[in-house]
Formats: sequence, C-alpha cells, structure tokens
Amino acid sequence: MFAVLILLCLSATVRDSSSLNLNFGANNVIDIFAVSDNDIANNTILTDDDPPPHNQAARMARYITHTSNWGAMATVAVREPIVGFPFANIFSLSDGPVDQSSGTPYMYISPWEVSAHDLRQNNQTSITMSLAQGNYCSKMNYDPEDPRCAHIILTGTFVKLTRESEEGQFAKKSLFSRHPIMPEWPEDHGWFFAKLDIKNILVLDFFGGAVTVPLEEYFNANPK
Repeated sequence: MFAVLILLCLSATVRDSSSLNLNFGANNVIDIFAVSDNDIANNTILTDDDPPPHNQAARMARYITHTSNWGAMATVAVREPIVGFPFANIFSLSDGPVDQSSGTPYMYISPWEVSAHDLRQNNQTSITMSLAQGNYCSKMNYDPEDPRCAHIILTGTFVKLTRESEEGQFAKKSLFSRHPIMPEWPEDHGWFFAKLDIKNILVLDFFGGAVTVPLEEYFNANPK
C-alpha cells in the first residue's frame, strides 16, 4: 500500500510539473525517470583540464561557453502575477560539437515553454554559464560564487532559426550531438532551433570585478 501511495504521488507531481514546463512532454513517471546516462551525457564535455588563465578573459569566456551543456536564461516575465519581473529558467545549450566551437549558444525550445512566451514579447535576454558545471571548481574547493569559479553572462537577443538554413542545420548538429535525447522529445511540441545573438559579454573569473570582453576578441579567441 505504501509503495502504491508513493507511485500515485509521483504521478501527480509529474502531471503538475508538465503543465508548467512542457519541454519533456511527460505524462507518466516512466517518461521522466526511465532515461539512461547515455541519453543525457553522451558526447558532452566533462574535462579535467584547467581553464585558461584568468587574465585571458576572451579565452575564458569561449572556454565556458563551449564546455557548458546548459545555462540559466533570464527573460522579462509576461505572465501574472509576476509581469515585468526577471524570470530565470534552465535550458540545454551547445555552441557546437565537441570539436567545433562557434561561440554562439544554440537552443532547442518549444513555443509552449514558459520563457518562450516572454521572448515573443521581448526577445532581449541574458544567459549565464559557469565553470561550476564541470570538475574544476570542486577540485579547487571553490564555491560557485567564488570569482575564481569563473562565470560569464552573455546578453543579446533571442533569434529563432529556420530549420533548413545552414545555421539551422549547424544548430541541429551542435545540439543533437551533445544532447542525444533531444530527437526523442515529443514531435507535437513544435520544437525549433534558436540562438543568442550576443551583444555584450561579461566575465567574472578573478577578484576585482567583472570585465567586458569585446565581441571581436571573443569570437577570435581559442576556447581551448
């Protein structure tokens, strides 16, 4: 009886959460929990190599962008009761296959997503990514808020890509190679590829405050 009650609770939780975040399209416990490690982590970048030196901010920014598999994207909320408030949400990202960094974060998103509603009215957004995703900060005993556990904030505009375009196909290759479960997401959710068209780059990787990295310097930097 106790096990049945737990299963019922889990089923109710999944139904409630799917009404808020439709990225998974889950209708039952199996859809959420029956996912193998290979579905999530295949071809992702989990490196034991140290990041670039903190005085090479452009390289640091490119390194974090390329090694990050997800980020927090902030939008301006359009739904009650938080209209006008900042709203942060987690999204899977990729700037390219493991051997091909572009510096541009690509996303695979459903128009049903809460943040998608915000972006339809205001496509200005910021994405934060951090070294805390990998092994470096824990190895160095750095708290995620420690400046030496570097993080970046990329600000720009959210741009929907045409799936058949050259960039749309690169986004598909970038995301599906790093997140191989994505092609199995429900086809009826209207998934589309998008990118952040970067306008400003902030890097905090050491004491003394964040620095702004010029776009040209960022895109010319070697992420390794």
